[in-house]
Amino acid sequence: MVKKSNKLLYVVIIPTLVIFFLLHTMPLLQGLFYSFTDFGGFGDWEFVGLNNYIEGFQDSRIIHSYFFTIGFSIVSTILVNIIGLLIALGINSNIKFSNTIRGIYFIPYMLGTLIIAYVFSFLFSQLVSSIGEALGIEFLQYNILGNQNLAWVGVVIVTVWQAAAFNTILYLSGLVTIDDSLYEAAEIDGASSFEKFRHITVPMIIPFFTINLVVSMKNFLMAFDQVVALTEGGPGTATESVSFLIYQGAFAEGQFAYQSANAIVFFIIIVLISFFQFKVLEGRER
Repeated sequence: MVKKSNKLLYVVIIPTLVIFFLLHTMPLLQGLFYSFTDFGGFGDWEFVGLNNYIEGFQDSRIIHSYFFTIGFSIVSTILVNIIGLLIALGINSNIKFSNTIRGIYFIPYMLGTLIIAYVFSFLFSQLVSSIGEALGIEFLQYNILGNQNLAWVGVVIVTVWQAAAFNTILYLSGLVTIDDSLYEAAEIDGASSFEKFRHITVPMIIPFFTINLVVSMKNFLMAFDQVVALTEGGPGTATESVSFLIYQGAFAEGQFAYQSANAIVFFIIIVLISFFQFKVLEGRER
C-alpha cells in the first residue's frame, strides 16, 4: 500500500503541482515583480518602486473600471441566483421530465461565451431594433449596446442568461437532498407554500447559496469575454471591466508593468471579497 501511495504521489500529484506552478504561480510572481518596474512589454526597464500602485489609485479610468465591474458583478450575482433558484424549484416540482429539462437548461453554459456574446450582439443590433420598429416601440428601436447609459444592461443580460444554468444545477443538487417527509409534516401542520420555502427549503440549501454566491461573484468580477464580444469596453469606457482594461492596457497600450500592478490589486480585492462572503455566509449556515 505504501509503494502504491508513493507511485500515486509521483505520477499524479507532483506533475499536477509542477504544471500549476508553471501556469499559475510563476506568472503571478512575474507579474508581481514587473509591477515594481516601468516595463512596457519589451525592451529595457527600471525599478520604479510603488509608483505604479500610487498612480493606479489616482487613475480615473482604473477607478471607473472598478466601479463598473463591482456594480455589474453585484447586479448579475443577485439576478443569476434568483433566476437559478426559481428555475430549480420549477424543475424539481416537475419530476417526470426533470432530467430532460436539466439538460436543456445546461446547454447555454456549455457554449462558448464569445459565441453567445456575438449572437446577442447581432440580436441587440438587428432583431430587437426590427421588432421595435415593427411594433412602434421607440425604446426597442435603438441598440442598447451603443448607449453609454444602457450598454451595461446588455452585458448583464448575456452574462445572466448563460450563467443561470450552472446556478440552477447547483440549486437542484441542494433541493434533492431535502427529505420529502419534512414537507409532508409541514403540510399536516397547515404550512403554506411560502412558509415551507422559508422554513424548510431555504435553511436546507444555505450551503448551496454559499457556493453559488461566492463562485458567481468571483466569475463576474473577472468578466472579460462578454465585454470583448459585446462592447469592447464601450461606448467610450462605459463597460470597461477591470480584466478587459488590464488586457487592453498591457498588450495594446504598452502598460505592461502598470497593468501588472493593477492586476495584483485586483487579485487581492477578489480574494478579500470572496473571504468576506465565506465568513458572512458561513455564519448563516450555523
